[in-house]
Amino acid sequence: MPRQLFVTTALPYANGHFHIGHIMEYIQADIWVRFQRMQGHQVHFVGADDAHGAPIMIAAEKAGKTPQQFVADIAAGRKPYLDGFHISFDHWSSTDSPENHELAQSIYRELKAQGLITVRPIEQFFDPDKGMFLADRFIKGECPKCAAKDQYGDSCEVCGAVYAPTELKNPYSALSGATPVLKTSDHYFFKLSDPRCLSFLEQWTQDGKLQAGVAKKIKEWFTKDENGEGGLGDWDISRDAPYFGIEIPDAPGKYFYVWLDAPIGYLASLKGYFAAGGPKAKYGEARSFDEFMADPQVEQVHFIGKDITYFHTLFWPAMLQFSGRKLPNQVNVHGFMTVNNGEKMSKSRGTGLDPLKYLSLGMNPEWLRYYIAAKLNANVEDIDFNKDDFMARVNSDLVGKYINIASRAAGFIAKRFGGQLTSNLGDDGRALLQTLQDSRTAVADLYEARELGKVLREIMLLADRVNEYVDANKPWELAKQEGADARLQEVCSVCIEAFRLLSIYLKPVLPALVAQVEAFLQVAPMAFADADRLLGAHVIGEYKHLMQRVDVKLLDALFEPPAPPVVDLPKPGGEDIAPTITLDDFVKVDLRIARIVNAEHVEGSTKLLRLTLDVGEGRTRNVFSGIKEAYRPEDLIGKHTVVVANLAPRKMKFGVSEGMVLAASHADEKGTSGIYVLEPVAGAQPGMRIR
Repeated sequence: MPRQLFVTTALPYANGHFHIGHIMEYIQADIWVRFQRMQGHQVHFVGADDAHGAPIMIAAEKAGKTPQQFVADIAAGRKPYLDGFHISFDHWSSTDSPENHELAQSIYRELKAQGLITVRPIEQFFDPDKGMFLADRFIKGECPKCAAKDQYGDSCEVCGAVYAPTELKNPYSALSGATPVLKTSDHYFFKLSDPRCLSFLEQWTQDGKLQAGVAKKIKEWFTKDENGEGGLGDWDISRDAPYFGIEIPDAPGKYFYVWLDAPIGYLASLKGYFAAGGPKAKYGEARSFDEFMADPQVEQVHFIGKDITYFHTLFWPAMLQFSGRKLPNQVNVHGFMTVNNGEKMSKSRGTGLDPLKYLSLGMNPEWLRYYIAAKLNANVEDIDFNKDDFMARVNSDLVGKYINIASRAAGFIAKRFGGQLTSNLGDDGRALLQTLQDSRTAVADLYEARELGKVLREIMLLADRVNEYVDANKPWELAKQEGADARLQEVCSVCIEAFRLLSIYLKPVLPALVAQVEAFLQVAPMAFADADRLLGAHVIGEYKHLMQRVDVKLLDALFEPPAPPVVDLPKPGGEDIAPTITLDDFVKVDLRIARIVNAEHVEGSTKLLRLTLDVGEGRTRNVFSGIKEAYRPEDLIGKHTVVVANLAPRKMKFGVSEGMVLAASHADEKGTSGIYVLEPVAGAQPGMRIR
């Protein structure tokens, strides 16, 4: 019976375009999906944008857009990447979809009914400058486990630890740089430490659904040290308003933490695909989404990066288990991608591999599909993009070994035999082709196990055998010999038959190229089962060149650092001169010399100082000035400065401000060196007017 597969990749966060890590993962999953379809299996391959969270909300605000419009604009830019690299998602959605809102709230209610949701007050970081609670990703500091600096508030990218933001050492706001303060707020927790969850996860994570290395790592996360520290703790699943996300039922002002609703987006995208009629149109699937997911024969398969293992192997299966839903059959974890012997990617240094730039240079997307596949295996290992290795693999293997087989034989078949292959292949030819056909099971098994590097090594070894046959029989010499036409047709037919078999095996990796091969061979779209038979006395079409070699100039252009930005000539004071005014405009502003009688901090403000000024009126004025970051109060007392004396009083939360002290700064400067309170020369007295 055909397998029924539901396949996903990790959801990209909708605050930017795809990077090479996304493309690497999508290519890996796409190859596996295409292989399954060539085996005759039913596959639903879906993705979505991870649309929620404070980063989206803040980025949208900066862009002057609603979060929904911001996410929609990002999603609109996905197609060139996916189409460009021949990635075959059936459906693409968003975690802000109606389906995801409904499913997330439904799963929450089911977990609550199981007694796995609890509410308790927590101390939470609050940014006093921004006036908002800080999401985990907007708090940075030192990892409480390994002391790595500049780690986010939910997990460490160095050691993989997961923790609460309050556990960070030396925390600071990633939005303002301010030291956050702790405030108490009621939060909702999923009781991952519940004995039921622990028992389930200890069994599920070790029963073969995960790679051995991943399962071993997860086992460490259950272990407590001699002080009883460690192990699985309860999972904070709520965030306070303002927040762009899904509201928690019956909890005003509370929203689901983005990592709760993000994986539910896998189910929501599939549900949206069913609602749109995709499975029915593609496979004649008559069942509803709920009926499909209730079928125990349906397999749920995830492809993810190693940095999100914790969420997908602990939180996600526990949510599914205790809400009564299907569990993943596989969670396939992969490593990262580096450049040129492990160098971290950097666009500014020219070591970044920009997928869209790759395509815009006219580089063949299947060069990259082949190269990535050649480097991937079933383990959690980083892979390295090396320019010299890339060029060698494509030019030597793909063009020199594989494509060359067709180019060496097709011309003779067309010119000498009208495109007609023969079924008389000779003993040596039949033996060679039998070897290729017998390799079908081994190749399929390697694809199934995601051992893509081994798949391509096996195929290239077969290509070597074919090229040895070509070199031994020398069709170019047979073409010159009288009476050798039958043998020439045999040899060239064997080459074309072998090329077809190799093309079947390569089709999941090179779908566009093999579509051209199918047109050249004049055959229907090929499946793996087609390797069990030969073409026989078949007429092929005209051969056209299938693939160019990699030009080193293209690779150099791909990694060429971006040109430095065009710098305008300096502007006075760092900004444009204001529009022209008249003398009448100027004299309306009453500028006076003032003496700073006193200066003090303003409780509750990180920016303001309260200044007491003598402006020569026989009384003092109270003025709030945003210069706290540049001056200590004691350094200002007794100094003379300039104040706008006829400014209307302004009522602030800290009191009434009766004027404005003048200071100079560059428009783009911040910090202690960027603000300069104006000081008149000696002799100026309080009350003197500046004219």
